Order: sequence, then structure tokens, then C-alpha cells
Amino acid sequence: MALVMSAGEIPTQIEGLPPVQERFFNRELSWLAFNRRVLAEAVNPDYPLLERLRFLSISGSNLDEFMMVRVAGIAAQVRRQIDELSIDGQTPQQQLGALLDAVKNLIDAQQDVLADLKDELADAGIRIIDNDALNKGEAEWLRDYFEEHVVPVLTPQAIDPAHPFPFIANQGTGILFQLQRTADGAPVTEMILIPPALPRFVRLPGSRASWMGIEELVRRHATLLFPGFKILGDGTFRVLRDSDIEVEEDAEDLVRYFRTAIQRRRRGKVILLHLQENFDAAAEKLLREQLRLDHALVIKSRGLLAISGLSAVIEEDRQDLKFDPYNPRYPERILEHDGDCFSAIREKDLVIHHPYESFEVVIDFLRQAAADPDVVAIKQTLYRAGKQSAVIAALIAAAEAGKSVTAVVELKARFDEEQNLMWAAQLERAGVQVIYGFVDWKTHAKVSMVVRREGGGYRTYCHFGTGNYHPVTARIYTDLSFFTADPRMGRDAGQLFNFVTGYVEPKQTELLAISPINLRERLYECIEREVTLARKGRPATIWAKLNQLTDPDLIDRLYLASMAGVEIRLVVRGICCLKPGVPGLSETIEVKSIIGRFLEHSRIWAFGNGANLPNKRARVFISSADGMSRNMGRRVEVLVPVKNPTVHDQILDQVMLANLLDTEQSWELGPDGEYERFEKGDPSFNLHGYFMTNPSLSGRGAALSKGRKVPKLALRRGAANRG
Repeated sequence: MALVMSAGEIPTQIEGLPPVQERFFNRELSWLAFNRRVLAEAVNPDYPLLERLRFLSISGSNLDEFMMVRVAGIAAQVRRQIDELSIDGQTPQQQLGALLDAVKNLIDAQQDVLADLKDELADAGIRIIDNDALNKGEAEWLRDYFEEHVVPVLTPQAIDPAHPFPFIANQGTGILFQLQRTADGAPVTEMILIPPALPRFVRLPGSRASWMGIEELVRRHATLLFPGFKILGDGTFRVLRDSDIEVEEDAEDLVRYFRTAIQRRRRGKVILLHLQENFDAAAEKLLREQLRLDHALVIKSRGLLAISGLSAVIEEDRQDLKFDPYNPRYPERILEHDGDCFSAIREKDLVIHHPYESFEVVIDFLRQAAADPDVVAIKQTLYRAGKQSAVIAALIAAAEAGKSVTAVVELKARFDEEQNLMWAAQLERAGVQVIYGFVDWKTHAKVSMVVRREGGGYRTYCHFGTGNYHPVTARIYTDLSFFTADPRMGRDAGQLFNFVTGYVEPKQTELLAISPINLRERLYECIEREVTLARKGRPATIWAKLNQLTDPDLIDRLYLASMAGVEIRLVVRGICCLKPGVPGLSETIEVKSIIGRFLEHSRIWAFGNGANLPNKRARVFISSADGMSRNMGRRVEVLVPVKNPTVHDQILDQVMLANLLDTEQSWELGPDGEYERFEKGDPSFNLHGYFMTNPSLSGRGAALSKGRKVPKLALRRGAANRG
């Protein structure tokens, strides 16, 4: 077997391995399998009813984004006659055909789940009204509501030569009515587009919760909109458009370019026309012609369109049908230092495990930097910051206090472009130096750097995260926040910012690996070391936790490691193109996916370094990067080595091990691409439940030496055990 290497020591071809069709799963179909696992949680009897409805809603919003970005990209390749093959060797045309069937099956499955949930919710006192009969009081209230709140914003439009076909925005929902004029019997086609300003669902008054979708409300009261007409039929439809923004290399002004591109997104090519079951054939033909469908998917289904809108119903005040509230802990380490983040970090490195530990620590770190007269500079990356960001407020306060503040704002954060443009404008008005990074590469690294005057010199404090500086998602995403005052990390972070702001490529870093410079090479070096150990007959083990694994070169490296005898255990939440357990290729690789109350989001790599994992000598890293080609070669990312023993133990012996031990929320990937839910076992183990009830290690400080100990986790023949 021979490795053909490029000049950068990255394999461009690996001879002796099976063809791509035999060693890679299709990326898009793997994503749909992930969304099916999300949907499966909507029927999980261990979850409260409204939480199950939440998973159904999430599966709907996930599918919308998938259609608007991934499927839209493949359709564009077909239109442009681009024959770029997928990772598993399929043409765009072949993929589009396979996706049509898979998406249709997923939508049908969503409707089956919704039908069952509606019955269960009704038994629990929450009614989602479809064709249900209404009592007199309900009917009267809805009629009054419709006339007062809905009619004024609706605009019925006749579809004929005198009335041009209206533009239907992305994610727009409409109803076509077939009418007959009473006066002369003439047929008339009318369209009503549902304005996005109207609520997706309307709640009827009363202690018993009753909700009606806005399209059902309009349909039921159509006679009020069309006096003098007989309604012969109606049909609801929804449109999704291509929403990806391609950045042109010669874009002279990124801000202006993105402001224009966001507007263009509304008018992207239609990628999905979703019709209600039994939609009138003539009306369908009209839509197909007027929307100029070109390699778009047309799907008919029963039930509710825009299933993501069920998120409104979840807000119903029924705590008995939701998870018990959870309030994250504030790390005792910080409190022991009277809330002084710098003092706690200066003492030793620490890691904060979100959402179990509060994101307020990160905000307090920045607030303290803004208020501290000894702080001279703050540098910060911003990928997604949310709509009401305390992080932005802290940076503005720092600039107004006279600090030197630099913010790297990523304009290419999909679907957050507009929000990021707004934050950038606010930051600039406050005196923050705003940098937009590279035209071709996204800045995805999560880094905050504070320079403080201390002892006649300067000390740099750094925060490295696996997730965004987003206070809302930090309550539901599992992520790691690593704080350090290690001067080597500070120097590397400074080089990272100079790279992004001034294109000054680091010649050498002391600890950090940076993508697209040397992150890939660092991972390969770690993998190759385990291969060398395996060939010498020594223990060789790799553990990794990722959100996606799609990079073919990285996957091939893992295959080679497996063939050499390295034991590999992967936790990949979403897309996984690697085929585990294939004889002669990946016999020593296991892949699992965890779907549960929280969204697993942290990225971790661990290498045994000559002993079985977990062990004290293991090489452990956290990262902002997933195992995708874009993260390795088209984004600015960081791979952070963990040196502090307590932090090392927490990430490896707690976080990583707990992910491997989980049985209650885990799915195993088979060599055929099918996922099978783990048997809970006896005893069973719930990763999220464990961290909700057991404090982390590095955040406990002196509390570790007194009071309740943190239970240790251990691997015993693949079962979950606590020692």
C-alpha cells in the first residue's frame, strides 16, 4: 500500500484502498439519517410531550435549511451541468434523484409523528386544530379575530392576464382558491399569500389550550374574503428557495456585497414546492409554470406545511409537559477568587463545561476586562453572537472606556449575515476596530484575548471555545470554554489575530495548530504516531468527538490507522461519511451518535500516546473545527492542546468518557449506513443527566478537596459503570 503525498504532506491519493463507493457514505443521505434520529426523539416515551413536539419542530427547521443550502447547491450543479462527483462517487443528477425519495419519506414520517402527537396532546389538554369541529363560542371568537387582526393585512390577488403572478418569497406560504362568480358563473383563481408578520399559530382564549394554524384560519373564513363567489376548492402550498450566498473573489466591499446578497437570497431559485395532498392539478400546473421550476423538488404531503412553526405551540405554559428547568452552575473556582476571573485564570488553567456551567463566566471575563483600568487591549472573534448579545455590549463598553478593542466579525455566518452586519455597525460606532477577515475563508475560530498590564509588563489571558459567543445557544449546546494565561498560548493567539487582520501568516506556533495552515498536519502527525505505536505492538487508541466527519483524506487516515490495529472510537453527532466495522478496512472503528436534551457540540481529540485511553499521558485537544474539508482548508480554526492536569482529566476522563459510556441517548452506526439505537442496559447511563447532577473538575477549585467527590467514570467491557 502506498501513500502518494503532496508537498504539504497531505495525501492526495491513497493506493490499495477500496473505491470511494465502498469506503464512503453519501454526505447528504447521512445528513438525512441524522435528521431522522432527531425526529425519532419526537416519539421517545421518556420525554415530556411538549419536548417531543420541540424535536418534531427542530426536524422541520433542519430540513428547511438542508433544502435551502445543500439540495439547492446540488440542483445548481445540475443546472450548470457541473459533473463534480460526491464523496461516494455520485453525479449531482444521481444525488438529486435519491434525495427526492429520501426527503419525501422524511416528510411523510414527520406527518405520521405529528398525527400521533396531536392525539396525545389533546388527551393532555392541548389541541392543535385541523379539521376539528368548533363549538359556537370558539367559532365566533375566531371569526372576530380573523376580521380584526387578519383581514387588514391580507391581499387577495386574482391570477389572470391582468394581474401578474405575485412574487413568493423564500419560506412563503400561500393558498390558491378556485372560485365561481355567483353573478355569471365565471371561474376565477385567487391567491392569498400569508404575510410573515402574522403569527404562525393562533391560540384561542381559555384555560384549555387550542391552537390553529394561520393557513387553516384563512381557509375556514375564505367566504369573508370573497363575497359574491362560490368556493369550489382550495390548496395550500409553500416555497423554499436557494439561500446560499456565494462570495465573489473580486468583491471590493464585503459589507455592501452582503447587504445586496441578503436581498438576493429572498429571490433565489425555487428548490422546493411543497403542496398539500390532493392539491388541484390545474393549480399545480399553474404554480409549476409561474415559479419556473428548474430541477426543483415538488412534493405533496398530507398534514401541516412548515412544520417548524410548531415551535409556537411549545411556548404553552405547561411546565408539566416540559423538561424540569435547569439552572447552570457558576464555577466555584471563580467565586473563590471573589469573582475575579483574571485571578482565577492566573492561578491555573480552567475549563467551563456549557450548558452545565454558566456562560456568564465568559461574559464576566469580558465585562471585567472592559472595566479593569489595567486592561489595555481586547481582541475577539465573532461568528454568531445572537440577537441580544451581552458579549457585544461588553466590547462596546471596553471601547468607550478607552481600551483598544478589535473584533473579527464573520459576515459569512450562514443565516446570521444580517445580524452580524448590525453588530459590526454598532461596534464601529463605539470605536471598535472591526475586521471582516478573509474573502475566501470563514473565520470560525472562537478566541478571545485580553492584554493586561501586570508587574511592570503585560500578561495575556485567553479564552478558546468550541462553540460560539452566543448566550442563548450556550444554554442548550454542550461546549467547552478553556481559559488560560499560558504565555505561549497568548503569543500564538496574537499571531492568529495578526493572520486574520493583517494576513501575516504565522511562521511557527508554540502550542496552537491553526487551520488552514497546520491543523490538518497536526492531526495527521498524532494519528501517525498511534499507527507507529500499533506496529510496535504497543497500545494505540484514538478517541474523537465531532459534529460532522466528511473529509475524505482524514477518513482515509483513520482507515489506515485501523488497518494498522489502532482502536478508534468516534462520537459523531451528525453527518458521518466514514464506514465503521468494514472487514479489512475499519474493523477497529466504532461510531456512535448522541441525540438528547442538549445538542452535543464540543469538538475533542484524544490520542493514547502509548497507553490505553484514558490515561495521564494522553495527548488531548479541543477545537473549533469539525472533521470536514471546509474546516481543514477553507476556514480559520484552532486546535488547542490541553496541558493542565485537572483540565486534561476533566475533558478526557469526564466529558469524552461520558460520551462513550452513554446508553440512553446513543445510536450506533453500522457498516451499511443504518443507525441502531443503543439498548439502555443495566445499569443505563445518561450523559446529560450525569453532568446535570455532577459538577465538573476544574471549575470546583478547593471544593474538590472537601465535600462530595465527583464520581469517576470507567470503561468496563463497553458498559457504563461508575466507580
